[in-house]
Amino acid sequence: MPAEPARSVQTTWLYTLGSIVFFFGFLDLVVALSMLEAYLRTDDVVTAVLVVLMLVASAMQLRYCWFLRVGRGGGLPNPWWTAALVAPASVVWVLGLFSQADALAAAVPLWAAASLIACLLPKPQRRLVLLVGLITVIAHPMLATAVTGEQFVFGRTSDTWMIAIFAAMLPVMLLTSMWWWEVVVQLDRHRRTAAELAVTQERLRFASDLHDIQGHHLQVISLKSELAERMLEIDPAAARELVHETRLIAKQALEETRSLVAGYRHVAFDDELENAREVLTASGAECTLRLGPSPADALVQSALASVVREATTNILRHSEATTVTIQLTTTAELTELAIVNDGIQVTDASAPGPAVGAAVSRAPGSGLAGLRERLAAVGGTIETATDASGARFELRATVPVGARVAA
Repeated sequence: MPAEPARSVQTTWLYTLGSIVFFFGFLDLVVALSMLEAYLRTDDVVTAVLVVLMLVASAMQLRYCWFLRVGRGGGLPNPWWTAALVAPASVVWVLGLFSQADALAAAVPLWAAASLIACLLPKPQRRLVLLVGLITVIAHPMLATAVTGEQFVFGRTSDTWMIAIFAAMLPVMLLTSMWWWEVVVQLDRHRRTAAELAVTQERLRFASDLHDIQGHHLQVISLKSELAERMLEIDPAAARELVHETRLIAKQALEETRSLVAGYRHVAFDDELENAREVLTASGAECTLRLGPSPADALVQSALASVVREATTNILRHSEATTVTIQLTTTAELTELAIVNDGIQVTDASAPGPAVGAAVSRAPGSGLAGLRERLAAVGGTIETATDASGARFELRATVPVGARVAA
């Protein structure tokens, strides 16, 4: 379900709508008072009817303002609403030709209706509607003069100047208000998208960390349990020690999982290297650490620690390694972590099977994919390679020094 706009956005719309309604209400009030003054001066029935229709047209204008929420070019509402807006304004425009009120005032309702409709149309139609509206305003005093015989004099009263200025500002005010409202809506949409992306990234990070912890510890627990089972009869003391270590590892996995859930887990690079050496040695492999200076960036250390953990888990799970080399090199340009192991099973060329003469194919797991994403977050990359015999596997992680960390 899409997120609701923020409360501040709703408030901005109410402020924008209030400004538009106030502008329309003020202009319509000036026009209505001008017509009322003409009626009181002349007792003209047509002018009296104009005052009533002017109030009806003003009410429709104020109601139509709510549809501006869709923004510029958002399309017209139900045609009946547009007809209800234009109808009283058109009647005022026609009756104004036979009234003794100010001819310019009688043209304002139709101009206001055209301005409102233009805001909801695409740019070409918007210009056309405003042009037609402007022509009807200019033509009205000329036609009124032709009908009544009374010469129209612009600026004869102060009301004429006020009505002309406000009428000219009407479309400008509407379009700028709509532009401002659209900017607010767009910013709110971007804010919600950024929030959804942040939640998604956090879910991926959590899944990756959980995979690292559970996969690694469960693999070690399985290995030590298997060793303890084999040594139970020949060396009960050693088996008891392995069971004890298994219990401690299970306890550590539980604590790290709890810390992960709490969001306080931090991967210690040095501890991961030492754990990897200990576990690989326990599995029967000769593990050699060749360590240069560690990177200073804590995020880079955390990412490389994840690489060590995932690589160790993969070696235990997918190989019968006898030698493993972990080498860390840090120069002025980059930090490079290389983990090399042997013991990759090779398919006999004479044996039946799909991968004849090649290393056993391994489907790309989620662990390496997660590591690539984690290294990419600190500007690094991961490469894997198998030698010509297919028995030696190398994983190489490279992180440029001073790489910009992705947000």
